[in-house]
Amino acid sequence: MDLTHTFLNIVVPPTALFTLLCFFPPYLFFKFLLCTIKSVFSENVAGKVVLITGASSAIGEQLAYEYAKRGANLALVARREKSIHEVADRARDLGSPDVTVICADVSKAEDCKRIVDETMHHFGRLDHLVNNAGINAISMFEECTDVNNFRPVMDVNFWGAVNTTHLAVPHLKESKGKIAVLASAGGWLPVPRMSFYNSSKAAVINFFEALKMELSPDIGVTIVTPGFIESEMTTGKFLTREGKMEVDQELRDLQISAFPVEQARDCAKAIVSSVCRGDNYVTQPSWFRVLYYWQVFFPEVLQWCFHFMYVTKPGSQREALSKRIVDFTGAKYFLYPSSIQSSEIKQE
Repeated sequence: MDLTHTFLNIVVPPTALFTLLCFFPPYLFFKFLLCTIKSVFSENVAGKVVLITGASSAIGEQLAYEYAKRGANLALVARREKSIHEVADRARDLGSPDVTVICADVSKAEDCKRIVDETMHHFGRLDHLVNNAGINAISMFEECTDVNNFRPVMDVNFWGAVNTTHLAVPHLKESKGKIAVLASAGGWLPVPRMSFYNSSKAAVINFFEALKMELSPDIGVTIVTPGFIESEMTTGKFLTREGKMEVDQELRDLQISAFPVEQARDCAKAIVSSVCRGDNYVTQPSWFRVLYYWQVFFPEVLQWCFHFMYVTKPGSQREALSKRIVDFTGAKYFLYPSSIQSSEIKQE
């Protein structure tokens, strides 16, 4: 057995590298050709039923509007009753023939069942499931008072998507439908202070990559990995180490620094277009994909950069370099959308 592994250790790396170099150019050509064909024959969602979780604000809200413009029927899910009804009214104005609202919390398994049941009772079918609901958490691990305070991150981001998907799969098989799941670039690009959030999104990516193979060709799966997008998260809303949801724009500035934040409207348009084309992955803004390749080929370089930018010594009164950069340059005033300049968020 040891000889086998010794032989493989010698032979496999150069063979794999040579194969990769030969395979990569035709693969890129095939991807380009396939993308062109999919763009021409993109799915028409007019009259189809789309279920969106976390639809009361940000990307979820804009996804509802984008699907509405394309004539889809909508089942919109959120915890905030007033906000979700306002989104539903706007979606009707934009062209959605029928919109139903479901007030629910995806972190609760019984609510996930009710979401799917009410959608099927109202429409009798389901064509697209968009798992968008999510929350953020920011804290240095050593500063956590109780790691159990961060359980809601996994309950909402991972189990909320898993439970809803599990119940929706039989209906999606009948319609040859699609699943879109909002993960995060943080799932493959770990950043200090976001270990719990990044872990939940990494779990989402890996779960739905496996599910993609299991459900193909009956159900298409699109994994979305957004970078910094206009949302309540980039407004500064996150779960604290005490387990409370708060808005802290100073900490937000530290985490985003001088990275530009894309508008939710543009992100939603790209997501819906990708889902209708049947893309496997979509990253917005698209330039964020470059960071993925750096993470794959030069992980130590990114780790050093992020440590240098974001980490300060315990007990140090000195601000992280990322915060000093955004304060000195005033970058947030021209790189962040005006909607996240204020700390106000939807409450109801």
